[in-house]
Amino acid sequence: MEKQQSKDPLHGITLKTILEKLVDHYGFDTMGELVNIKCFNENPSIKSSLSFLRKTEWARKKVEELYVSTEFKFEN
Repeated sequence: MEKQQSKDPLHGITLKTILEKLVDHYGFDTMGELVNIKCFNENPSIKSSLSFLRKTEWARKKVEELYVSTEFKFEN
């Protein structure tokens, strides 16, 4: 029997992983330009950003959309 795979591109990826990959790829300065939220523009850190994104649905959605639209080169 075949297992059905989720069509959700974020399936199995934690918010922390999403944020870390985006920050590694863009840096907080560019992240603040792409997603204009205070936690990316004023004293940014992964910890404070995670805290804000977990509480703020609209901001989390913007970050998730940026992640999905960003092409990462994955190493096997």
